Amino acid sequence: MLHHISIAAQNPLRVAQAIAKVMKGEAYPFFPHPGSYMVFAMDEHGTAIEVYPSEIKLAPGEGDEQYQFVKTNNFNGMTATHAAISVPSSQEEIEEIGKREGWRVLRCNRDSFFDVIEFWLENTVMLELLTPEMAEQYVAATSPENLRRVFIANPILASV
Repeated sequence: MLHHISIAAQNPLRVAQAIAKVMKGEAYPFFPHPGSYMVFAMDEHGTAIEVYPSEIKLAPGEGDEQYQFVKTNNFNGMTATHAAISVPSSQEEIEEIGKREGWRVLRCNRDSFFDVIEFWLENTVMLELLTPEMAEQYVAATSPENLRRVFIANPILASV
């Protein structure tokens, strides 16, 4: 169960508001770091996305201290970090939000296993959004039985 993930954005408020719309949730200022926001799906799992300004990084604390916020100037926008998120929105609603923001939105099939909608926040950070129908495909494709069947076929992965 993934309860929350954090991402960086050039305009954290705008990104948080758009995510809140597709999740049909709510966005709030994130008090530990001014200029950051938390988007809550308002579901039974506490699902959330933290949105930080792009120049902010998380760094390990010293000794027994928890993480620290560090300001940097080397963010280029692109990252391998992404998340697949089930949302209550329809494909049409997601496309409309993306169009309004000027962001790339594309329905894709992931290796004939399930469909997702690539929702490119600020055209740099990807969320794979799953409508309710797509979420059913994803859950079926990633059942333990299916995962074992797919990955056992590859002896390199099966031996890991």
